Amino acid sequence: MDLSHPQSNLTLNFNSSSSTTTSHSSPPPSHHSISLHLDPPLPPPTLPLQLLEPQSNGGTLDPLPHSQSLFNNDTDDDDDDNQEFRILGHSMCLKRRRDSESSSSSSLSIPLPSSKRFPLPPPDSSDLDARRAAVRSWGNQPLQIADPDVYAIMEQEKKRQFKGIELIASENFVCRAVMEALGSHLTNKYSEGMPGARYYCGNRYIDEIETLCCERALKAFNLDPKCWGVNVQPYSCTSANFAVYTGLLLPGDRIMGLDTPSGGNTSHGYYTPNGKKVSGASIFFESLPYKVNPQNGYIDYDKLDERALDFRPKIIICGGSSYPREWDYARFRHIADKCGAVLLCDMAQISGLIAAKECMNPFDYCDIVTSTTHKSLRGPRGGIIFYRKGSKPRKRGTLLSQGHESDQYDFEEKINFAVFPSLQGGPHNNHIAALAIALKQVATPEYKAYMHQVKKNAQALASALLRRKCRLVTRGTDNHLILWDLRPLGLTGKFYEKVCEACHITLNKIAIFGDNGTIIPGGVRIGTPAMTTRGCLEADFETMAEFLFRAAQIANTLQREHGKLQKTVLKGFESHRDIVELRARVEAFATQFALPGFDI
Repeated sequence: MDLSHPQSNLTLNFNSSSSTTTSHSSPPPSHHSISLHLDPPLPPPTLPLQLLEPQSNGGTLDPLPHSQSLFNNDTDDDDDDNQEFRILGHSMCLKRRRDSESSSSSSLSIPLPSSKRFPLPPPDSSDLDARRAAVRSWGNQPLQIADPDVYAIMEQEKKRQFKGIELIASENFVCRAVMEALGSHLTNKYSEGMPGARYYCGNRYIDEIETLCCERALKAFNLDPKCWGVNVQPYSCTSANFAVYTGLLLPGDRIMGLDTPSGGNTSHGYYTPNGKKVSGASIFFESLPYKVNPQNGYIDYDKLDERALDFRPKIIICGGSSYPREWDYARFRHIADKCGAVLLCDMAQISGLIAAKECMNPFDYCDIVTSTTHKSLRGPRGGIIFYRKGSKPRKRGTLLSQGHESDQYDFEEKINFAVFPSLQGGPHNNHIAALAIALKQVATPEYKAYMHQVKKNAQALASALLRRKCRLVTRGTDNHLILWDLRPLGLTGKFYEKVCEACHITLNKIAIFGDNGTIIPGGVRIGTPAMTTRGCLEADFETMAEFLFRAAQIANTLQREHGKLQKTVLKGFESHRDIVELRARVEAFATQFALPGFDI
């Protein structure tokens, strides 16, 4: 029976009486009845519907007598008007309206007992207010009240950042808008999948944010959306790199990146001298590094070419963590084509310079480009993957998994699937919103001026240290960082790093290749983006060079007094008179400059 048929004209009555009603008249509906009115008339069905009723002894169900069939083909007019049956012990009457009783519209009325006719009364207003207050007392407390312990530690960290000189090349300061997005309600939402294809519902606005972020990422690096795609969900650049390997390689396939002691990153594959596999890239894939020339600190492209042809990696990686010079992407492209490899650039350290056109552009030569989002880009901590799509250029070697018969890139599906569901769960929507904010700033003239100043400040700092007879790897820089070789001063990077930290200067130790090829942790890496963000110019970095050189002198004195670095010596650093004096000078200098996001 099709009760939704446009020609239907039926009334269904549920009577409260348990006995079968045999009257042919139409009793008026009561509050115990259910009436279904559907217009206009429907021809009677040809097959009767038999309803079953349990036997009084609880046995099997028997059909109602034919006279009580749901539909009866009797020609009696009254029988056509009323058909009765029983179900679950209740009498049910199916009544067909006469044409004269038909109405122009269908209606469904379900009268209920008088005790159930009206909606439940609203909850007591005082009770609802109490419940709201309980939620607010937990949910609306400021951090200082909700957790004074964490708040106090965070305040100490804020003071440290304000009073100190931040020279770690991979750190920066974000604006208040980025911090607001990171601490927003967007952290409440789960959104596994991609925009328009989520596992959970309720992602309309999350989709809008992620789509906007992707558009801004392409615009920030002046990329054509027809030729490049982007994934903004990786939790870090290490995650982004591993997603590329996972999407394009099989376990055990080969990759080649810059050796970590030469300035590469462990996510490009790294083994310790005793053969220990340090990163997942080396655990799940086979990696062979290329290196810098230990005589001058520059990448040895001739040996890279030779090793790549012997090793035949499926992915060659350019980019690193501690390389102060330009990358010859054209040479990398030539080598990758010769051995049939995909060319991946990890631009994490220099992405801001690339966006501002302050250094060579890897997008002109590479197939895939990854980056962090929190270093020179001044965004939240996370990763990003750019990949080519569309048609491949004709004069390019066969790329991984493309085959001779394919003239289209197929990185998009493989990389997106590797990010989710292969490696990650739900994206961090608060991070993606914050990244969208940062990428909007990256496309502005103000940001390009900022990155130009970052580069000028690095060159000023390098020049100031060289004038003080300090040894710099490659004797300078083309980007935002310098590598200071401390071995001529008789220092190690680890010891000098600790002395600087006691003076409220933060930088990081770095391994330096010795002339004999031995890895010696004898240097530090120094970067200029963070203090440039706080407003420092070339003259300010001249002052910082003086602080750094004075810290080296103090370190030499301490080393002569105490010998090898010991934990007991480190505890006494804070009160050493030379360190106290330098720390006071550093704090007086640093507190002149604003700390983004705070009115200090």
